[in-house]
Amino acid sequence: MRLALAGLAAALLSSSALAQDATGRLVLYTSQPNADAQATVDAFEAAHPGVEVEWIRDGTTKIMAKLRAEFAAGAPQPDVLLIADSVTMEGLEAEGRLMAYPGADVSAYGDGLMDPEGHYFSTKLITTGIVYNTGAPMVPASYRDLLKPEAKDRLAMPSPLTSGAATIHMDAITADDDLGWDYYRALAAQGANPQGGNGGTYQAVAGGEKLYGFVVDYLPIREKAKGAPVAFVFPEEGVSAVTEPVAILSTAQNPEAAKAFVDFLISREGQELASSMGYLPAMPGVTPPEGFPPVEEIRLLPFDPAAALAGDRAAKEMFTEIFGG
Repeated sequence: MRLALAGLAAALLSSSALAQDATGRLVLYTSQPNADAQATVDAFEAAHPGVEVEWIRDGTTKIMAKLRAEFAAGAPQPDVLLIADSVTMEGLEAEGRLMAYPGADVSAYGDGLMDPEGHYFSTKLITTGIVYNTGAPMVPASYRDLLKPEAKDRLAMPSPLTSGAATIHMDAITADDDLGWDYYRALAAQGANPQGGNGGTYQAVAGGEKLYGFVVDYLPIREKAKGAPVAFVFPEEGVSAVTEPVAILSTAQNPEAAKAFVDFLISREGQELASSMGYLPAMPGVTPPEGFPPVEEIRLLPFDPAAALAGDRAAKEMFTEIFGG
């Protein structure tokens, strides 16, 4: 038994040392905005000067299309993925495309943020809650406040047929026993017409065309600080969250550098970098950007990526039935 424990300790130390001493070429596919991707790569290379990162950036849908073509050709290029949502990662995990990294230190993180088998890791929280125009007659505190007469025909929403964040929000809301699909039916009766992405929703509310909506947090929080007539509400029921997970491909050519990249993003240093970019860090205790509450004060709606993946087609068909195509 003592020999076995000693061997395990040596293996863990060896793995840790290899990750710290990672060298060589690391290929990253990411959906981060260009400036954020460059800042991430620069910070990682500064921490691991023996690694040279080559990165390709595009939206998650286009990144996945490129990767699917590479899978079909039998030549996937990336070592590591840093993309928008956990549902996409869940699909890759189900196909055996992701390498488990159970040695990653996730002890500081809350339950439900990381894949329990270590196939992907949340790097930030991009939550969806309520945005309202500060000239609106009502300040909402709850999702149900948007069903009041003051919000009739004044609602904007991104479409889950377009936006990944809106899809996750729909999945979280409709899985809630107190909201469910009846809530979306009530929104339709209120005159909501979901379309486009979060940017269009934000512009409609900021410009006064609509007064209330669902949107990702950083748009109104950042723009409010610049004087825009908007405010963001974390509803009392909770918010959904896109977690921008990172994962190592099972076909990674440089798995040790990939592990080091994962370690960096989920370390305190990596989380402070996310905060400096203006995003809510996933790690409790890291100071959030100006205008955001600490992550410990935010209630997240329960979300099951595997269930969302399995029910994706049916959910989008239901959404289309309620709101029209």
